[in-house]
Amino acid sequence: MEFSSAPSTIMHLDLNSCFASVEQQANPTLRGRPIAVAAYATPNGCILAASIEAKKLGIKTGFRVKDAKILCPDLIVLPPDAPKYRFIHHQFQKLLDHYSPNVIPKSIDEFVIDFHHSHYSNLFDVGHQIKTKIKQNIGDYLTVSVGLGPNRFLAKVASNLKKPDGLEEICQRNYLAVYSKLNLIDLHGINTRLNARLGSRQIYTVLDFLNSDISQLRSAFHSIASYYWYLRLRGYEIDDVDFGRKSFGHMYSLPQKFTHSQDLAPILHRLVSKMGYRLRSHGYQSRGLYLGLLYADHSGWHHHKLFSKYFFADADLYRYAFRLLQSSPQQLPIANIAISCFDLIANNAVQLDLFSAVSRNLNLSQALDSLNKRYGASIVNYADFSTHIPDRIGFGNLDRLTDD
Repeated sequence: MEFSSAPSTIMHLDLNSCFASVEQQANPTLRGRPIAVAAYATPNGCILAASIEAKKLGIKTGFRVKDAKILCPDLIVLPPDAPKYRFIHHQFQKLLDHYSPNVIPKSIDEFVIDFHHSHYSNLFDVGHQIKTKIKQNIGDYLTVSVGLGPNRFLAKVASNLKKPDGLEEICQRNYLAVYSKLNLIDLHGINTRLNARLGSRQIYTVLDFLNSDISQLRSAFHSIASYYWYLRLRGYEIDDVDFGRKSFGHMYSLPQKFTHSQDLAPILHRLVSKMGYRLRSHGYQSRGLYLGLLYADHSGWHHHKLFSKYFFADADLYRYAFRLLQSSPQQLPIANIAISCFDLIANNAVQLDLFSAVSRNLNLSQALDSLNKRYGASIVNYADFSTHIPDRIGFGNLDRLTDD
């Protein structure tokens, strides 16, 4: 199969060093200085975003604060300010909506614009214009990397070619030259594990990947993913499909280490409440729960369970989640807790008797959700579970971006 001859009508925009750049935009005294936004400013806090200046010193997302300060003792570490980042996200959305009705937010800092059937003749000019308007209307210290391609995958790869503030294209004209300069792990979706798996099939470079036939790829992936990669690399669109919601969940790094389940109970309840709100606001019920714990020595424990009936209320979610927590090993201090619900079913697929207890409970839960959305998260809560958990935005998680 030849490379797609389709024009580059997909644009991918990535706000460079999002959280850190927004902080520098808001506070001019931070500009030009190495800063990092971390979950906690304590030595073991995880860095969520490093400024462009910090990245030049080798500091990356995922570093511990103490490790980053070895590279840069003068690193300025800030806590996350989720409302500020949401505001900038909404400003980007409004600006981009003027260019196309097909603007798809992919995460807090990434957007895809589909320019099929648009009146624009030169998307490079559009990309430069968007960059200028961002500086004029949103923030003069904010930069975006822009990628163009015939499909979403290549547009994203192109956006990473010349960070920060790049504007690049991958198309039929130059794909071989671009691929020859990339490593496999430069491709979005190829991690070190998949890189090793491809290597076991004598696929060592992106050009090897491109030139592999379907049977060779199938031996590496053992799934339909082999065909998807075959098409992606040749510029055909297969990533614009919405496969539906699979789960809802939250993860929380503990500011102090806990050992006993009772100590974790208020935190677990708060996480379950956030998860339950998202579950209900999307119109789902769940039948499965997953709980994962990361211990202070970096070992871990996780367990999942399917229950006999679907549930949606915070009380049910918490009761089942706490049972899972009680079944976990308690001998080590816990550093991180993750909870998610799965095996979802839409409310409209469930027969709810107007006068049943289930229907009344759903109406009650939705009424409480409305109060919390209007007056602030958890403004209505159980008295015993008032523990404060800082507002966080997960990369790739768009649910909380519309809560304000």
